[in-house]
Amino acid sequence: MATIASVPRSRELIEAAIDPGSWRSWDEPVGELPEDPDYRAEILRAREATGLDESVVTGEGTIRGRRVAVIACEFAFLAGSIGVAAGERLVRAVERATSERLPLLASPASGGTRMQEGAIAFLQMVKVAAAITDHKAEGLPYLVYLRHPTTGGVLASWGSLGHVTAAEPGALIGFLGPRVHQALYGEEFPPGVQLAENLLEHGLVDAVLPQDQLHAVAADALDVLCGELNGKPLPVPSDGESAPTAVSARPRPRPGADADTDEGGAGADGGAGADAGAEPPTAEESIRRSRREDRPRLRALLKAAAGGVIPLSGTGAGEHDPALMLALARFGTVPCVVLGHDSGQLGPAGLRVARRGMRIAAELNLPLVSVIDTGGAALSKEAEEGGLAGEIARCLADLVTLTAPTVCLLLGQGAGGGALALVPADRVIAARHAWLSPLPPEGASAILYRTTGRAAEVAQRQGVRSADLLAHRIVDRIVEERPDAADRPDEFLARLGRVLETELASLREQDPRERLAARRRRYRELR
Repeated sequence: MATIASVPRSRELIEAAIDPGSWRSWDEPVGELPEDPDYRAEILRAREATGLDESVVTGEGTIRGRRVAVIACEFAFLAGSIGVAAGERLVRAVERATSERLPLLASPASGGTRMQEGAIAFLQMVKVAAAITDHKAEGLPYLVYLRHPTTGGVLASWGSLGHVTAAEPGALIGFLGPRVHQALYGEEFPPGVQLAENLLEHGLVDAVLPQDQLHAVAADALDVLCGELNGKPLPVPSDGESAPTAVSARPRPRPGADADTDEGGAGADGGAGADAGAEPPTAEESIRRSRREDRPRLRALLKAAAGGVIPLSGTGAGEHDPALMLALARFGTVPCVVLGHDSGQLGPAGLRVARRGMRIAAELNLPLVSVIDTGGAALSKEAEEGGLAGEIARCLADLVTLTAPTVCLLLGQGAGGGALALVPADRVIAARHAWLSPLPPEGASAILYRTTGRAAEVAQRQGVRSADLLAHRIVDRIVEERPDAADRPDEFLARLGRVLETELASLREQDPRERLAARRRRYRELR
């Protein structure tokens, strides 16, 4: 039988961080319970055990008399996992901190995004990263205190965006949890790599400090970052400009019901769409087809459907990753920057190569095409110590705020943070057998059932396939394969090239402010 926790760790953290008696909660009641009976029961047990209604607590207090917004995870509530309700609570707190011009202290302690909610929970990290990027763009400090343990999408988004980041002594901090690594690869993760002290040694956090020192260190940091002593809020930026808000752009498509998708009508290539009555392939079938060795990938797409291709090498600062391809190219008459998964597992250097491409797109006002086709990001000692999670977070922040037009193409596999890092875009296109998931389905099965044998069942329930992504408006358009891109690659790639040209040309015609506002609204309203 569950027992009532005397004081949740999130509450202990808050009491240690802020001035006594200054806490004021911002949390509003969570909505309806999930329909799934097993998941509903898990939520109710977590509420009884913690006395909380969700895995995130938000509010404000003072630190040496200065008002500060605080967001904290409660690991005892479903391992601090972030689903739709927690993601929305996080974003509202960040937005309120921004509107009231408050510094923000965040303290994650989480196993990542909530497996029971699949891709829709996974994508919450985009809107959280976007909200924090807005907060920082207003010149407001963002402090992070990583507690034991912090892993997965939480570390790879709002856990890695701090101006100053500290960690709890001995805390496990890493992109992939050790149990999942064991299940996927049949071996233990090298000991000591994901400890806070090792991250400090490799420059991935700024300090390791006990919780009882957090108040003093945060106060000193805020005095410097705010430019005043226990003082007034920062002034509004001198140019008076702020990020564009909800300006109307062209309407989002209704799933399966407009000519903007290859489902149910003519596609941009002028060919016949899929049979509107045909049942979409199962998640298991799409995952199997996406993993075919002979499936056409990014290099094949550029060779068959693009002109003027100029490959670019590395970051421009001494790093290179063969898993990430960066090129200048042209689809039809539209020039663009193309970056995407090419081979192997993407590491932190590859994500820095991707960010070079984003900078080029912004500087030259060229449209950007990101291409996703990965079984997962690099899982190694070197990747963890090289800042993999932080680079994923920075890619999310850069893409969601990029001034240039953006199109994301889900070409095949879309597993984990290596895929998420390239998702945010004005328009998202998916090949029929492409998919998107917080983990390879075998890893999600291992988390939920401690076996990889239920991967197909978990993938179908999570809604990872293109049809489900379209229904949730994560994807705008599906390009048919009829029935498999590997069997008719030339036809598929030519059709895909025409779709990309049409999408890019359309985005270039839109008002930049309206386009950027629509992208921001797209991820803000995702739920």
